[in-house]
Amino acid sequence: MTPSQSLPLDGLCAIVTGAGRGLGRVEALELARLGASVVVNDYGQPGRDGSGEASMAPAQGVVDEIRTAGGRAIAHLGDVSDQDQARSLVELAVTTYGKLDILVNNAGILRDRMIFSMTEDEWDSVIRVHLKGHFNTMHFAAAHWRARSKESGGPVHGRIVNSASEAFLAGSAGQPNYAAAKGGIVGLTTSTALALAKYGVTANVICPRARTRMTEDVFAGFRKPEDGRLDPLAPEHVAPLVGYLASPAAAGVNGQLLVVHGGMVAVVERPRVAAKFDSAKETFSFDELDEVLSPYYADRPPNETFAATEILGLKRG
Repeated sequence: MTPSQSLPLDGLCAIVTGAGRGLGRVEALELARLGASVVVNDYGQPGRDGSGEASMAPAQGVVDEIRTAGGRAIAHLGDVSDQDQARSLVELAVTTYGKLDILVNNAGILRDRMIFSMTEDEWDSVIRVHLKGHFNTMHFAAAHWRARSKESGGPVHGRIVNSASEAFLAGSAGQPNYAAAKGGIVGLTTSTALALAKYGVTANVICPRARTRMTEDVFAGFRKPEDGRLDPLAPEHVAPLVGYLASPAAAGVNGQLLVVHGGMVAVVERPRVAAKFDSAKETFSFDELDEVLSPYYADRPPNETFAATEILGLKRG
């Protein structure tokens, strides 16, 4: 292999948010394995260890793993839903490694509840961490890439990989806050993909299915294999796609949504118009809408909605 083939991210700098555990951790490890210098972000406040020095675990633990394997990494403790802390995250990447090339947004929380039981705080906190958190880091990364592109007079290598969820696609009944936040991330991603394409930046969104600390209750009924095979819900199934989307090889992939888990990647098509009705006069009346729409929906399965529940059945093979 040539160096570029063996280390496709060599010389590039990546940020991975929520990277202390779970999906973010394996994504950070994969980016480092492919040659990137990684800023490992995780939420928290510095604590004190036995020596009295500030402790940055678990982010520092991931950094140590990367460095032990011969890679380059630095930890950042901060809440990406706070704009000042998101700014400091991007600034840390630029000051430490000279530039930022890759942003992987993974930080998130769950506050599951049915819509009729959900509190305002349960709604606000999930929207804030997921949707605002994605916006904050993207905002500062986008400004950095735009400035670099203008300075160089040409495109730069900029990659955004955002994390949505099948809960948005399939309409998870017990997660209205989470599904709404993830749907918002998809809209944010496609908007950004169009806005930044002229600077050489791509923005894509993945819907990963993985067993992590955040989702342990969600997947409690799915048993791990007992024959030594890799768990189909292992985060390790997701990381290679993130590495690919972060690379120069994925320059032609922009504004896309991909579902990934268990040795499978599915490209999700954008919505299509299923039917179109024109009014007989300048505008519709109630009666005319009743005449065209009621029979149309009467012929459709009663539980068929805009939600794509069949996506939940995707699997390898």
